[in-house]
Amino acid sequence: MTAIETIREKAEAAVKEASKAIIGKEDKILLVLVAVLSGGHILLDDLPGAGKTTLVKTMSRILGCGFSRVQFTPDLLPSDITGISVFDQKAGDFRIRPGPIMANIFLADEINRAIPRTQSALLEAMEELQVTIDGETRALPRPFIVMATQNPVESESTFRLPAAQMDRFLFRLSLGYPSRADEIGMLKTVGDGIPFGALAQIWDEKEIARMQGEIAASVAVCDKTLEYIVSLTHATRGTGMLSLPASPRGSRALYRAGKALAAVRGRAFVTPGDIKEMAPYVLPHRVVISGEARLLNKTAASVIEDILETTPVPVDERELVNGGR
Repeated sequence: MTAIETIREKAEAAVKEASKAIIGKEDKILLVLVAVLSGGHILLDDLPGAGKTTLVKTMSRILGCGFSRVQFTPDLLPSDITGISVFDQKAGDFRIRPGPIMANIFLADEINRAIPRTQSALLEAMEELQVTIDGETRALPRPFIVMATQNPVESESTFRLPAAQMDRFLFRLSLGYPSRADEIGMLKTVGDGIPFGALAQIWDEKEIARMQGEIAASVAVCDKTLEYIVSLTHATRGTGMLSLPASPRGSRALYRAGKALAAVRGRAFVTPGDIKEMAPYVLPHRVVISGEARLLNKTAASVIEDILETTPVPVDERELVNGGR
């Protein structure tokens, strides 16, 4: 069995285990695994009670990673996240007391309730995988994934995430309401409580790091697929529907997500179809619609959908051979 086939089997096992707590959301669970394997961060933007925090706690258990959670509030300070320098009387010197961000999975719960100054404390961590405390830079543990939640309904005492921070999230996901059948199944399965302790650990942090390295080294992206990635991001820069188009970071995000998706499906190559499948989760939160688009009742998601429909998808013969899988 090849390393890529092993990744596919491990991903299938993780989805199956997570589905014991998160009913009927296998596609979203898979996307979380794709983000983890590509080293990307996730913004869960959904209604109250939809299962955002449950999803994060479930995945941290299954992934076997160190988990830390901070409830973001207006009075939260950057040092409450990154850490602080304190005077050690015994040593007669200042020592760094690391903050809760020193974990493999950091849950920023209701991130948009913190003031912009505190939100910006995550920028360095999300992009450079390090934090600076009183001039001292410390590397974060590997893997390091920020999973943030926000409630799109309430506007009181909330602060909009800046574009620079939105651009650092690989995916913006919404679980949405379950179907009638899934909600009945949820009540039968976890109606009395979610048994986090009963969930089996499928991965561990060393294995995740090893799989990330294997994907980076072994999953190929051909020129046709690279051209398709760039065609999509350049299309966002050539439309009057967007006042802020996708940056080169958006192209890199599509590239990384496509490689991870291919791996969890047991392929050592990325197809244009993988990129098209990832684009609705990677691009909309990175762009800002224009006034003209608002007059036409467009959203960022609908503009990206239009671009996907009008941008030709190159044919990859390997995708035809594999039946699109």
